[in-house]
Amino acid sequence: MSSLTADFKGLTSKAAQASAEKHGYNQIVSKKKSGVVVALQTLVTEPMIILLFAAAIIYFLTGNPGDGLFLSFAILLVAGISLFQETRSRNALKKLRQIIQPETKVIRNQKLEKISAAKLVLGDIIVIEEGNSVPADATIMQSNDFSVNESVLTGESFSVSKQADENSEIFMGTQVVGGLAVAKVTAIGNKTRLGKIGKSMESQKTEKTLLEKQINSFVKKMVIAGSFFFLLVWILNYLKTQSLLGSLLQALTLAMSILPEEIPVAFATFMAMGAWRLMKMGIVVKQMKTVESLGSATVICTDKTGTITQNKMSLAKIVTNKNWEIKDAEGNLNLEAQKLIEVSMWASEPIPFDPMEIAIHKVYKTNTAVDLRPDYKMVHEYPLSGKPPMMTHIFENKDRQRIIAAKGAPEALLKVSNLDKSAIEHIEKQLNQLASEGFRVLGVGKVTSEIKEFPEIQQDLKFEFLGLIAFYDPPKENISKVFEDFYSAGLQVKIITGDNAVTTSEIARQINFRNAEKSMDGEELLKLSKESLKEKVKTINIFTRMFPEAKLKIINALKANNEIVAMTGDGVNDGPALKAAHIGIAMGKNGSEIAKKAASLILIKDDLSGMVDAVEMGRRIYSNLKKAIQYIISIHIPIILTVFIPLALGWIYPNIFSPVHIIFLELIMGPTCSIIYENEPAEANILKQNPRPATQNFFNAKELSLSIIQGIVISLGTLGIYQFAVSSGLSEDMTRSMVFSCLIAANIFLTLVNRSFYYSVVTSLSYKNRLIPIIIGITTLLSATMLYWKPLQVFFEFGQISITQLLLCILTGFLSVIWFEAYKLYKRSIKI
Repeated sequence: MSSLTADFKGLTSKAAQASAEKHGYNQIVSKKKSGVVVALQTLVTEPMIILLFAAAIIYFLTGNPGDGLFLSFAILLVAGISLFQETRSRNALKKLRQIIQPETKVIRNQKLEKISAAKLVLGDIIVIEEGNSVPADATIMQSNDFSVNESVLTGESFSVSKQADENSEIFMGTQVVGGLAVAKVTAIGNKTRLGKIGKSMESQKTEKTLLEKQINSFVKKMVIAGSFFFLLVWILNYLKTQSLLGSLLQALTLAMSILPEEIPVAFATFMAMGAWRLMKMGIVVKQMKTVESLGSATVICTDKTGTITQNKMSLAKIVTNKNWEIKDAEGNLNLEAQKLIEVSMWASEPIPFDPMEIAIHKVYKTNTAVDLRPDYKMVHEYPLSGKPPMMTHIFENKDRQRIIAAKGAPEALLKVSNLDKSAIEHIEKQLNQLASEGFRVLGVGKVTSEIKEFPEIQQDLKFEFLGLIAFYDPPKENISKVFEDFYSAGLQVKIITGDNAVTTSEIARQINFRNAEKSMDGEELLKLSKESLKEKVKTINIFTRMFPEAKLKIINALKANNEIVAMTGDGVNDGPALKAAHIGIAMGKNGSEIAKKAASLILIKDDLSGMVDAVEMGRRIYSNLKKAIQYIISIHIPIILTVFIPLALGWIYPNIFSPVHIIFLELIMGPTCSIIYENEPAEANILKQNPRPATQNFFNAKELSLSIIQGIVISLGTLGIYQFAVSSGLSEDMTRSMVFSCLIAANIFLTLVNRSFYYSVVTSLSYKNRLIPIIIGITTLLSATMLYWKPLQVFFEFGQISITQLLLCILTGFLSVIWFEAYKLYKRSIKI
């Protein structure tokens, strides 16, 4: 066990279980109403439920108990479908929240292990370090230059120093910005300071996204239109029949036909199920708005280590100050090399978590006769800082002997070392040689003079430059293919890394990265004006020696150019840029808790290829949602016009449909749009299209016009059948049967034709969607039963039409929809 935790045994498994039984686990129990209660409250105020309820009461009052009971059953059915969709969405989101639960290091049974933060108990000994969230309220027992950001509690964004003997209390939810600490858990769950203020946090409302606002605005406009026509039909019917309840019933029929209640349900279903599908692909979406943004992404900003490369740092080369020659780091090391490795180890964290530091500790252990780590304790730490960055650790043993060791960017160490010009030239030559071969290179130094007081910054110390250590981190095998997929999808890719330009360019060359010959470093970037930077980020794809302010400036410059930016990151310093990006992407395995908290999306497997899948899924969700809503608009128009025109124009059968017919049609359309279309696969060309502009209105004029035209043509078909039936001398019941059959047929064919607005229906029939035959089969069976089974035929006031008449209705429904294939053929011919 590490020297840092050797003095702390922690709880035993038995003691931890006893503590859990007595005090519970580290979970904040929400006092919010249950999802089912909230869903039921929402249902009671749903416009469609209110309309159905009103229609059912009118049927009972006018002596039509059969229709009243049917609508009462319909209320239960609509409520059941809504609750099913709500529960489905809620369960998907609940599982997502469970997956992104943070983990923490805890000492149990005298071993350091990693567990879910929710499984901590009172009395646990935790180890927290830079990049972590504090998982529970605790008291520091031992720390090394430890500081936290407590803005979640205090609102103050500066870091606060915490030590065992001074200001030792730390609190759940605060962020560790430097150092490492061992602490004892003193409060968990609702008993923590964060848990006690949870009530105020629960009352915070989530702001609606742009797409959600657009959809809500459209639905409101439809509701206003429905209210107007509701009053108009009520008045017209009343003037004609002098029946208050009868005319009200017909007005409710029209209102039900206009109200597009499927649209909000479809939106919520698509977003929640999209997040669930992404989770099954190893991509955790923390915010629903990310699902919308994915299809719009235009730029992917990625770091190098662990994203482009495998993050399997192996110490490969060594350059010592004996003769500045490059030597292999494998096998037995000479005395100078061993000394270099030892100082590199002291400059690393006592409990290493960075792959390079893990490699350093490993090589030290295999090349030392006496392991000095248990004899020394860290007494001071200068965290990674400076431009370019370096870090310094100060250790001391019982005899007060000190070791002051530093490592970091070679340029940073050269600045603070007393070297002559010749030595610097030798070092720079070897540095460039190693970097050009793709190695990541660190400089190593130590302080040999006596230091009475530690200066404020490490750069004020004078170091002896001991040499260079070079690590090789090979590119991931699939990364070239990932970048090609990004390029094919119309996305720009930019590398933002803390490594130097030569190493980064060589790795970029190995993976066929575009425009790898141009780069810019952090110092150069900070000198540019906002306008100059906006121009530079258009042409430069590699940014090196980056630090937090520089990364943030790049993200903001890209956003100022109206790009939709996705940014990957895993460290503490990536937090501001991840938060600023439209899509912040953290790594699930190696990402810090701060990075995960700032990000809106987490790649569980640390594999950037997941972003290709995520972009495809984002475009698929958006495309399918658009198809669903265009279908809703197209099929609502003929229902509205078939109800309204016979009445407005005084045709012989003015009330061809009643609420029972409308609710049946609504029950067909709901599953069609939110179940069939949500389950549609991505179209073949979806990743070959350019990203859609994020500012683009969901309902653009062209697409809305197409849906309206589709609806009008279907209306012409159904009203044409109406006139044919009347001119043939058929009764109202027979006419109703034919109009209804035509509308059902058109609905089925529209479902199939609108599966693609580009490829032909023959092509889209090959798309795998097992729900298509199920939903269409159920619709056909129910419709046939209503038309030809006597009890239902009488209930719905249908007449017994012949097979010839039925085929005419089906043909008319088919023709009223299939014309759209000619438009799609035209689109393909000009390759829109």
